[in-house]
Amino acid sequence: MKKFNEFHLIDEILHAIEDLGFEEASPIQEQTLPALIEENIDIIALAQTGTGKTAAFGLPLLQKLSSSQDNNIQAIIISPTRELCMQLEEEITKYGKYLNHLHSVAVYGGAPIRNQIRDIRKNKPQIIVATPGRLMDLMEKNIVQLNHVHTVILDEADEMLNMGFREDIESILEEVPEQRNVWLFSATMNKDVRRIAKRFMNNPKEIAVARENIGNENIHHQFYLVNHHQRYDALKRLLDTVPDIYGIIFTRTKQDAQEVAEKLSREGYQASPLHGDMDQTMRTKVMERFKKQYLQIIVATDVAARGIDVNEISHVINYELPEDPEVYTHRSGRTGRAGNTGLCWSLVTPRELGRLRQVERTAKTKFEKSLIPSGEEIIKNKLDALKEQLIHSNLELSNKCIEEHEIIEELKALPKDAIIEKLLALYLKETLDSYTKVPDLNINPKNKERDRSTKNSETRIFINLGRKDGLNPGSFVHFISDSTNLQNEDINGVTITEFTSFFNIPNESVSFVIDVLQNQKYNKRRIRIEKADSKPKNVNKGGKFDNHSNKKFKKKRNAYGKESAKFTKSRKQLKK
Repeated sequence: MKKFNEFHLIDEILHAIEDLGFEEASPIQEQTLPALIEENIDIIALAQTGTGKTAAFGLPLLQKLSSSQDNNIQAIIISPTRELCMQLEEEITKYGKYLNHLHSVAVYGGAPIRNQIRDIRKNKPQIIVATPGRLMDLMEKNIVQLNHVHTVILDEADEMLNMGFREDIESILEEVPEQRNVWLFSATMNKDVRRIAKRFMNNPKEIAVARENIGNENIHHQFYLVNHHQRYDALKRLLDTVPDIYGIIFTRTKQDAQEVAEKLSREGYQASPLHGDMDQTMRTKVMERFKKQYLQIIVATDVAARGIDVNEISHVINYELPEDPEVYTHRSGRTGRAGNTGLCWSLVTPRELGRLRQVERTAKTKFEKSLIPSGEEIIKNKLDALKEQLIHSNLELSNKCIEEHEIIEELKALPKDAIIEKLLALYLKETLDSYTKVPDLNINPKNKERDRSTKNSETRIFINLGRKDGLNPGSFVHFISDSTNLQNEDINGVTITEFTSFFNIPNESVSFVIDVLQNQKYNKRRIRIEKADSKPKNVNKGGKFDNHSNKKFKKKRNAYGKESAKFTKSRKQLKK
């Protein structure tokens, strides 16, 4: 690893780096710094979160501006989220603390634009760090002019394009002078990123260190095989095995993040959601509470978590595996930072094992299969934790009120064993209520034959939605699947009528599905759902008639067609 003083950085920047305690460059910094400091080039750098990419573009940018006396905006850094935007501007300020003539301002949505206009007019920044939408707003108001900009940095380019900012980014780049450098930093190189690079970059140099940084040796990757409808129960058991957890739970959707966080909060966990549907004030408040460790857990979507920069995170939990295997590396990279060890747990259904193997290949790591704790294990774990607390506690009853209370004499009269049992039962009441005689959530691969034989053990369900609600068998299956997280393969025997529908689901999912859908609304119509009495005949998955029924139907239709033709012929003859 090279040291920062080997990159020909000016003394003011080196001094700031020393203040921050940095000595050796990370792989992405080692490859980008010489190129960006010594040449005026466009660059595409692939780097994962937590690899030091802010310094990789921040230090060369400050070096480039250090000799300038121009008070116009000369560089813009565009990032996808408010949180990341604020974080980037804070880092740039730290690196340039001894460059007194250089100023930067962060502008982003969700905050009063008038305050940001005031900051721009007052500070006359050479660097603007912005989210695409807010930068466009300021350009339209003629507050920000880009005619002096010579450097554009696109950070988390893939994420910005995934969020639908392509048109904004293109509009911004069209306003920047042609004689400029574009530095594009991204975790992945998808077709949208390639399209931007091809249109707006001039013979860019490509640097890829993302793959080498994926396999963080400090992170231990484990997965738990669980039925899809038992994810939350499995999650709760895992959390109860680590009472001092400080981590992030990742979900695919905003709705899941909200629902999981609300459930955890109701059950006494210090948890909060973090997703794009929350207003910016609330998101900022959640992040502040999490960084101060007032919250133990945040339940986040991938986009919302982009602004999280915390080194002490002990666990990352994938409530569901991401669709894109490379997103897994973003998630797991939140733990195991700054020399700490971290754990990344993933809840995986049998049908997701293929995706898990794909993640293993992409991340170049191996997942260890672990077992979801039983109720007895969790109770024992709680007892062990209590034992350690008691052994190492220095607390004594020194309060006069307690010493003189009659409870002391009454307790002395009871047998010691009885007191211990009562205190333990009182302390563990919630745990005992939750975990006494609970089922095993692990899926045993040895029971595959038994699983196949019980696959048809299904229950027929009635629901008061039908064709009048715009549903057909395909859209109906998608609706049930999206609402309950059931797999499409688990929804069989679909029959759609004008106002109602019937379908089959596995027996073990019945109560879960009814609880989720009961009294929900579909197109403003309140849902009623319950067990049906019997299955329809000649119906298979997707609501299609079986082949035998189709043949019968076609035969009748052909016969009817022939009779209709005869009738038409006879009628014409009669007319003649």
